[in-house]
Amino acid sequence: MYPLIRNRRLRSSEAIRSLVRETIISPSDFLVPLFVVEGKGIKEEIASMPNYYRLSLDNLTKEVKELWKMGLRSVLLFVKVPDNLKDNQGSEALNENGLMQLAIKTVKNACPEMLVMTDVALDPYSSYGHDGIVADGQILNDESVEVLAEMSVSHAKAGADFVAPSDMMDGRILSIREALEDEGYTNTGIMAYSAKYASAFYGPFRDALDSAPVDIKNVPKDKKTYQMDFANRFEAIRETQMDIEEGADIVMVKPGLCYLDIVREIKNEVDVPVAVYQVSGEYAMVKAAAEKGWLDHDAVMMEQLIAIKRAGANIIASYFAKDVVKLLG
Repeated sequence: MYPLIRNRRLRSSEAIRSLVRETIISPSDFLVPLFVVEGKGIKEEIASMPNYYRLSLDNLTKEVKELWKMGLRSVLLFVKVPDNLKDNQGSEALNENGLMQLAIKTVKNACPEMLVMTDVALDPYSSYGHDGIVADGQILNDESVEVLAEMSVSHAKAGADFVAPSDMMDGRILSIREALEDEGYTNTGIMAYSAKYASAFYGPFRDALDSAPVDIKNVPKDKKTYQMDFANRFEAIRETQMDIEEGADIVMVKPGLCYLDIVREIKNEVDVPVAVYQVSGEYAMVKAAAEKGWLDHDAVMMEQLIAIKRAGANIIASYFAKDVVKLLG
C-alpha cells in the first residue's frame, strides 16, 4: 500500500517506461492492404485516402520489394475491376488470367517469400456492388458460396498462401475449405472475416475499388442483410466459433477501433490468431485531422495501433503500416 508502493516509480523516465512496456508494435504485426488496377505505369492516389495508391502490376512489383526491405512480410490483395467486366455472377473472379490471379503471380515473382493473402468476395466483380449474387431484391447465400469456393481455388492455384473471405455468407468457410482440400490445396490457409460489421467506416475503401452497392430498384441499398449489426456482441462470438469449426485458421474483426471490446471478447474465447482490420475510414479520419493541424498524426496513429494490439490482435491489417515502420526507424 501507499507509501510503500508508488506506481509512479515505473513511469519516471522513458528508459523505465520502455523497459516495462506491455505492448510493443513491430513490422511483423502488420498485414499490408494493396489495391491493384489494370494498366501500366499507374500509381494513382485515392482521393479519400491520402498517400495511399492504386497500383498497376509493374508498380505492384516495386511496392512489394520496398515492403520486404522495410520488414513488412505480408500483403492483402484487392483489385479494382473495370465496369465492363462486372456482372451479377462475378464471372471475372474465376478468370485464371484475371487481375487478382495476375497480381498474386506478380507478388510471388517479385518477392517469393512474401506472404500473400487475397480478398474473396464478389463486390469488386459485381455489377450491383454486393458481396453475393442478387435476385429478387435479396442476396443469394448458397449460390454465392459456390462462386466464392471456386474463386478461392483459383487464387490458390495462382499461388496465394491464404484466402480471406470477406463476404459474410453463411457456411462459406466450410465450402471453401472443402473445395481447397478437394483440389489438393491442403496448405492454403483461410483468414475468415468472422465478425465483419455493417459499418459506416468503409466509405474510402469503396471509393478505392468502386465497389459500393448501386442505388437501383430491387437491389438492397446496403449490406445489412449479411454484414453484422454493430449493436451486437454475442453474435460476433458465435460467428467466430462457427468459422473456426468450419476450418478457419485465422479470424478477423472489422473495423478496428470501435470494436476493441469485440476483439478482447473473441481473443478470450478462441485459440487461433485474431486479426483486426483498421479500416479506410479510420485511416482517413486521422489523415484529415492531421492535415488540419487538429491532431498529432504520428502520436494518434501509434496510440490507435497499440490499442488494437493491446486489445488482443495478433495481426493488424492497416494502411498505416509503412508510416509506422518509418517512424520506428
